[in-house]
Amino acid sequence: MMILGFLLVLGPLVTVHELGHYLVGRWFGVKAEAFSVGFGKELIGRNDKHGTRWKISALPIGGYVQFKGDMNPASIPDADALRDLPADERDGNFHHAALWKRVLIVLAGPVTNILVALGIFAAFLMIYGKALPADPAQQNIVASFAEVSAAREAGLEVGDKIVAVNDETLTDFRHLQRSIALYPGETVDISYVRDGETSTVPVTIGSFQEKDRFGNESTVGRIGIAPEPFERVFEPVGPIEATSLAVTQSLQIVDMMVTGIKQILLGDRSVRELGGPIKIAKYSGEQLSLGPDAFVFFVALISINLAFINLLPIPALDGGHLAFYAVEAVRRKPVGPVGTEWAYRTGVALVLMLMIFVTANDVVSLFI
Repeated sequence: MMILGFLLVLGPLVTVHELGHYLVGRWFGVKAEAFSVGFGKELIGRNDKHGTRWKISALPIGGYVQFKGDMNPASIPDADALRDLPADERDGNFHHAALWKRVLIVLAGPVTNILVALGIFAAFLMIYGKALPADPAQQNIVASFAEVSAAREAGLEVGDKIVAVNDETLTDFRHLQRSIALYPGETVDISYVRDGETSTVPVTIGSFQEKDRFGNESTVGRIGIAPEPFERVFEPVGPIEATSLAVTQSLQIVDMMVTGIKQILLGDRSVRELGGPIKIAKYSGEQLSLGPDAFVFFVALISINLAFINLLPIPALDGGHLAFYAVEAVRRKPVGPVGTEWAYRTGVALVLMLMIFVTANDVVSLFI
């Protein structure tokens, strides 16, 4: 299940990401010399009539499009491609395309991944509808407290209705959970209604190690309350509303990712919660075992992750290319070939070191 899930997640997502680069490049007349799913040694491949080598390579953890003028699959520009070339040699060369064309070609990969995630979320919403509380008045009413309860210690009582966290008005209990679960150990201001009056108290969120059904551990925040039982209804939505809700859902996921990374960098969360290819394979197999709905939703999550990672301003990633183009737009000329080559080589080294680190982290977390 791990192997199958991993291939079914990364294979299609990497392919559509690179297809985004390829199709926009073709649209602007840039020649693609190679299109590869995976890295390393070519397993199978063929040349098309445009001179592009389409291939599947041995390491199925990524992929690339190598345009004319690229020195290698990381799209490090060939030094010869950066100097003045005769007009006939510039034709189809990526690095001699107009700046705005290069920006759009680079953006096309992450944007394609974002569109895949939005499409999945919107499709779920149109199929199942949006979940709403049957009786909004019964949302977030404290029914009982856990044995260890930060909310009770702060002065909340059974029957109180929690209406806001840090002045953010809550819509339902899931909203309350999102406002608490990601912030273990932090102090938040919780507003509640008791006997018709609204009060606000500071609550220090408890930190708990929890396991899911597969034994995966994570640190979550809890304030130790259980809500009054409530029912949900599913209201049908059309394509426009579904797309809007899908955008909101995607932004919430990105916010969770940024918050988690920040907490890891600040030492508030264990580095073992970082996931690499082995963890992705493990989670892929687990979600596949839960059925098509859970698996397709997981594909959307990974698609957003791929877009986010690729947009980081690290040379050799899409975000690194965009950073160079921003500098070029300001300077009115490209960064020099020596500086460009060293920056990209450094970026490749950073990416490789990060891959080695997260893979070793996966092995330690999962097996040792």
